[in-house]
Amino acid sequence: MNDFSSRLLETAVSELSRLPGIGKKTALRLALHILKEDESYAENLGKAIIKMRNEIKFCTKCNNISDSQICEICANNKRDENTVCVVEDIRDVLAIEKTSQFNGLYHVLGGIINPIEGIGPNDINVGHLVKRVNTEEINEIILALPATVEGDTTNYYIYKLIKNFDIKVTSIAKGVAIGDELEYADEITLGRSIINRLPFSEIS
Repeated sequence: MNDFSSRLLETAVSELSRLPGIGKKTALRLALHILKEDESYAENLGKAIIKMRNEIKFCTKCNNISDSQICEICANNKRDENTVCVVEDIRDVLAIEKTSQFNGLYHVLGGIINPIEGIGPNDINVGHLVKRVNTEEINEIILALPATVEGDTTNYYIYKLIKNFDIKVTSIAKGVAIGDELEYADEITLGRSIINRLPFSEIS
């Protein structure tokens, strides 16, 4: 027997529950909340999601999400263009920006090397990073990947690719615990980890 009295509600709950971290109970609560609000609320929510999905871009310079070809961070001439922080994904950019301790640019890999999951160097945005090192006036690359086996593997792979360039390669200090994702680190800890970064050759 169907648990829902409405197939329309059931469909909405089913779709909402596909979101990460959203179970059936939470999805039902969200669906009922939307149903309780004015019709304009649901329309605006739907339009915002569709507009985001159809129109959002990825910065051609750093691969961060953007409303235009170049993101606001890369377009900001007050940022330090000579320092580039390499992160796994967009959530890490948001986490580091919250600390207000970094004024350089970013490079979003879009993943990390993970052979078990079938993710190799060609599946992430490493080639473009090497191209940036070749063509831009970068003085320092900060490796700010997760403190996991996969993160360390990716760090070392990148280091091998760029170590012969005349460029400083550093890594965030291990104030972020082993196994931690950057997005879950508190702002003070993450900020200190960036400020107290170390030469990668000393910790690899």
